Amino acid sequence: MARFEIKNKEFHYNGEPIRIISGAIHYFRTVPEYWEDRLKKLKACGFNTVETYVAWNIHEPKEGEFNFEGIADITRFVKTAEELGLMVIIRPGPYICAEWELGGLPSWLLKYTDIELRCYNRTYLDKVDSFYNKLLPLLKPLLCTNGGPIIAFQIENEYGSYGNDKKYLNYLREGLINRGIDVMLFTSDGPTDIMLQGGTLPEIYKTANFGSRPEEAFDKLKEYEKKGPMMCMEFWNGWFDHWGSEHHTREPQDVAKDLDSMLGMNGNVNFYMFHGGTNFGFYNGANYDKGKLLPTTTSYDYDALLTEAGDMTEKYYAVKNTIASYFNIHDDLEVENTKKIAYGKVKMEEQAELFEHLNVLSNPVENAAPLPMEKLDQSYGFTLYRTKVTGPKGNVKLTINKCNDRGIIYLDGKFQGIIDRTEQGDKKLDIIIDKEEMVLDILVENLGRVNYGTLLGEYNGITENVLLDYQQQFGWVMYPIELNNIDGIQYSNIKEQTTPCFYRGSFNIDEIADTFILMDKWKKGVVYINGFNLGRYWEKAPQRTLFVPGPLLRMGKNEVVIFELHGHDGDDVTLTDRPKFD
Repeated sequence: MARFEIKNKEFHYNGEPIRIISGAIHYFRTVPEYWEDRLKKLKACGFNTVETYVAWNIHEPKEGEFNFEGIADITRFVKTAEELGLMVIIRPGPYICAEWELGGLPSWLLKYTDIELRCYNRTYLDKVDSFYNKLLPLLKPLLCTNGGPIIAFQIENEYGSYGNDKKYLNYLREGLINRGIDVMLFTSDGPTDIMLQGGTLPEIYKTANFGSRPEEAFDKLKEYEKKGPMMCMEFWNGWFDHWGSEHHTREPQDVAKDLDSMLGMNGNVNFYMFHGGTNFGFYNGANYDKGKLLPTTTSYDYDALLTEAGDMTEKYYAVKNTIASYFNIHDDLEVENTKKIAYGKVKMEEQAELFEHLNVLSNPVENAAPLPMEKLDQSYGFTLYRTKVTGPKGNVKLTINKCNDRGIIYLDGKFQGIIDRTEQGDKKLDIIIDKEEMVLDILVENLGRVNYGTLLGEYNGITENVLLDYQQQFGWVMYPIELNNIDGIQYSNIKEQTTPCFYRGSFNIDEIADTFILMDKWKKGVVYINGFNLGRYWEKAPQRTLFVPGPLLRMGKNEVVIFELHGHDGDDVTLTDRPKFD
């Protein structure tokens, strides 16, 4: 049994003063086979603590169906850290932001019409309680007070950036305590008055999040945290990317300089991120700014100390040298970068059309008006909205009211255009109804739910109605296509693509290593390796490759499936040994 506590404006562990040098590694962004590698590199860099969020939506993907296995095995992650002698900080949300889909909240919450997120709303809190009743008993034996490595738990996350509901924060606090979480509790907020006033509780330890000017940030934090040591709970040593933006980087010496300032002020720090990892599958979040949706890329490299593939960078060594000037470093730990192999070209040999497999991939729902994804009990992926329109009408204007994300429009299977929330401008499209009856298809992709700000919790898909000129269109069949399982697809020979298609190819290997799949000949879609969803690609900048961790591969034959929405300039992809960003 151990105590982690505050005495004389210092952290004490087992009665001895200690400084916290922590780094963020999200277990859900790294395959479990690499958790030990990343954690060992953390310790070798001079860190004594690892911090992780808890992503509710990977643990309860469907209401009442809980998952704590594989990449969701948080107890294994914590125990791996313990075996390496690391302390652990847990940030269990329920909201985490993290550039993660809906900020970690499960999208099924939104099917409850009376729910209000992140406040004292009984429906919302009942769902939080149900999750905490499953999660916290798993973590309680791992608290330092029970002989484990967990030294602290966060209450909510940067709540002052969102609201000021102290009754809600107190409810979360009491919920942790009543379930036996007896380690130090804390909050984290930006270093401004409005954030620190809205997101903190009087008796709870307060930390600040920032990326620069540590002196100013700590001075502001001291106005609100008068008893404890100064701690930056998120030191933004890099940044994340949106599709269509530049790839963000930050100079290593700039990071080392700000770290040196914090350590020189007797401060404590948690690097966000130490290792960013990957937004596998459809778990990337999005921001919204100036009328445009800004989806986060599949790569969460973050220009962190370790790359997306876990390689040690110049920034890693700059930070290590700075830490070594204040503390003893574990130079006896042997760490090395994982092997990368350029396996070469993989030719796609077969093709299958999405529209021919709707009843294999989806259970259709009929309704007079189009329904958003959440009312279809759909979390991720695509929804096909289909109706029959009568005519002839000639040239009419198609309007989709509240087409959140990105809709691809077809008439009788022929492409008409795209209504894309990532692009500003008129959300209308001119089409020609020149037959007595035509099939109108609108394929809407969930590009990633907004994870930050006032739009948190909005519906996805078509959220209101579809008009031809001024007339609402009724009588819809909707196909929720989550693409969790694509085993039932029947492939045939490749032909010219006119609608969204799956492509399948394979390659053989006699040595397993990490690799990257270069998608420079393809437009937009998703890639699977041996049935595992690597995530999205898009011809927009900045990400050109998808990371393929070695543990996803197998000796001998490996299968590649590409779900391509628009078309391609060649029937192959290239497996290379390095990532590519614009």
